[in-house]
Amino acid sequence: MAGQAIALQIAVIAVVVLVGSALALLDARRDGDSAARQQVVSIATALADSPSTAQAIESGRATPLLQPVTEAVRTNTDIAFITIMSPDGTRFTHTDPTQIGGHYLGTIEPALRGETFTEVYTGTLGPSIRAVVPVRDASGRVVGLVSAGITQQTLAQRWRDQWPMIASIGVGALALSLIGVWAIRRRLLRQTHGLRPDELRVMYEHHDAILHSVSEGLVVLDRDRVVLVNDEARRLLGLSPGPVTQTDLPPFLRAYAPGARDEVHVTDDRVLVVNRSPVADSAHSEVVTVRDRTELQGALGELSSLQILTNSLRAQAHEAANKLHTVITMVEMGRPDDAVRFATDELELSQRLVDRLSHDVGEPALVALLLGKTAQADERGIPLTVTEDTYLPSDADDVPLSAQEMVTVLGNLIDNAMDACDRQEPWVEVTVTLQEAELTMRVADSGPGMDDGAFERAMQRGYSTKTGSEPEQHGLGLALVAQVVRRHGGTLTADVTYGSVVTVTIPGMAR
Repeated sequence: MAGQAIALQIAVIAVVVLVGSALALLDARRDGDSAARQQVVSIATALADSPSTAQAIESGRATPLLQPVTEAVRTNTDIAFITIMSPDGTRFTHTDPTQIGGHYLGTIEPALRGETFTEVYTGTLGPSIRAVVPVRDASGRVVGLVSAGITQQTLAQRWRDQWPMIASIGVGALALSLIGVWAIRRRLLRQTHGLRPDELRVMYEHHDAILHSVSEGLVVLDRDRVVLVNDEARRLLGLSPGPVTQTDLPPFLRAYAPGARDEVHVTDDRVLVVNRSPVADSAHSEVVTVRDRTELQGALGELSSLQILTNSLRAQAHEAANKLHTVITMVEMGRPDDAVRFATDELELSQRLVDRLSHDVGEPALVALLLGKTAQADERGIPLTVTEDTYLPSDADDVPLSAQEMVTVLGNLIDNAMDACDRQEPWVEVTVTLQEAELTMRVADSGPGMDDGAFERAMQRGYSTKTGSEPEQHGLGLALVAQVVRRHGGTLTADVTYGSVVTVTIPGMAR
């Protein structure tokens, strides 16, 4: 294929050079004829306008006076013949002296009328281009004629003398063109890494097939323009069909950040993992891959909810074991009454919390979560209080969130609060209410809270105040809460009043 293309280019160039050379030869022939006409007119006019020519004709000694002059001019100017004649056409001069006195062969009538003209005529020397000019005396009367001519044979020789130059130019042009074709071919091969056109076609077909079938989103960015977006990227990023500009991309893709690995970004309905790789030999180009972790994150969310409940039960079991050991030790010390009183007091305290939550919160999973988080907080030395305002009736059928979503939201908010609360005076306060089908979950802690900028970043993507370097492990809590809130059209706010307060409000809707 590549050889055929090169051969076709060479053939086209050769045809162009040949046609150009032929046109150059024709133009040279035409220019030669035009130059010959101008030359013979100039010489004939110069002799006719000379006063000595008219005087010689009128003197009756025209031949001896004019023949040497015309021969000298003819020899010096490469003219085939110069003939001076009488008005009736009798020759006074001629290249061949034997023709002197003979009748001029050619047209003379326009010159007798005072006109200067040229013609192609076959005379004694063969075909020639000739000019005929009238000779006037002092009164303006035509007393003779001057004819100068160049034979067609001479013109043909002049034309043939130009062939080598034109041929050299043509060969040079062909050589330069071939060098240009070779240079262009070499440059193209270098730019295409040595791939031939058929290989490029196959590669493009494979490339296009991969782009449309790959399960990951692919975006290629170059400075301020989007070079390529595949179908999966359009689906994951919610892009409409047609050309894509930088402003169409989500904010987290607009910033140039080559080399970023496994960035987690939470949109309204998806959890995306983004990787960026710079393009080789380009200072501002990068390839961005986008993977959908929504289903995986959903499974992880359910697992996280189960883990939260498991940890809560583990904390309760650990706390119960500690208290049981205390009771056993008291019995072994011979203080059974104190052991009974201690066990009764702890049981009453735990039972009161269980009874209150079971009465005020009708969702068993949420009750288990709150009991478990209370035990976890107690293990960490953090007082966790479920406020008296907490109320979620068991017969409510208009709770806008599922049990799993409520566990995800409240569990992450409580975890964040326990991590962020002040270590000197730690406390966490939880409130859950359902009023007129509007669900409100509020978690307060003694921590410093986040400013508006940090809170906004935390809702948009993975963000954490925890120490650690694994983005997959920390920083998704508030972003996942924000995703649930956006999905249900709710609000997520943060205030710093008597502590840090994060409030989630979900408007009423049928489950």
